[in-house]
Amino acid sequence: MVTENDLGKLRTLQDILSEKIALEHDIQEIPKILDTQEELLTRLKKTFIEKNQEYEKVKAQEAEFRNLLLEAESMREKSEKNMDMINTQREYEALDKEIRDASEKEQQYRKELQQKERFLADLDEQIKQNTALIDQQEKDLEERRSGIETEIAEKKSQVAKLLEEENKLTHDLDSEVVFKFERIIRNKMGLGIVAIRGNVCMGCHMILPAQFANNVRLGEEFVFCPYCSRILFYEESSDGEEEFFNAEDSGSLSDLDDMEEEDFDDDEEDEEKVNIDYEE
Repeated sequence: MVTENDLGKLRTLQDILSEKIALEHDIQEIPKILDTQEELLTRLKKTFIEKNQEYEKVKAQEAEFRNLLLEAESMREKSEKNMDMINTQREYEALDKEIRDASEKEQQYRKELQQKERFLADLDEQIKQNTALIDQQEKDLEERRSGIETEIAEKKSQVAKLLEEENKLTHDLDSEVVFKFERIIRNKMGLGIVAIRGNVCMGCHMILPAQFANNVRLGEEFVFCPYCSRILFYEESSDGEEEFFNAEDSGSLSDLDDMEEEDFDDDEEDEEKVNIDYEE
């Protein structure tokens, strides 16, 4: 016979299990946060290396254009000096062409050099910003690493205490019911025991056969909803009237005999496995 005391234990157990499951989730997620920070640091360092490689490449191009500019200036100056030694119109035209060509190259190389210098300045600023980000990320990561073991240990300690409370509460309850109940809590967002009003489950709001609802009302054993798998208890409607529906509309109990086992099998396949060693 399911007593009000048994239902009260399940409600208390529901709170304990919900808190325990949340802590287990946190214990699993904390290292993932650390992994995310490490991935970010890795990307920052990769970007830093790429920017430095690009900087060195542009630096080499800048040096090349600087040398070309010096050669063009030297050629122009040399040609301009030779102007004083020309004797014929042909020599003048040839030398004038050399000066013009050298001047055009000089302007082109100076323009390219200025572009490379601006690009280098931008890259240098990006590298400085990237360096600052890496330093900050390494600092944050080190602080996170130093506190993560303490944080996990504290949560494991809380879980261990909850396990003690759970064991005290469930020692006289059917172990199979407790096992199913915890699985339901994990799969149903922390809600494992709900009322049935008339013949409607308040967990999934499905209409149940009248005979099935009557079994819940009798309370001879724990009854699980064949649709949402939650444990059911009978509760009168707020206005005192029973909310039964036509039995023909709600189906028969025989239609649901196999559904409950199938539903629990599905839950077992989807259940998240948590293997954590809880030590004080």
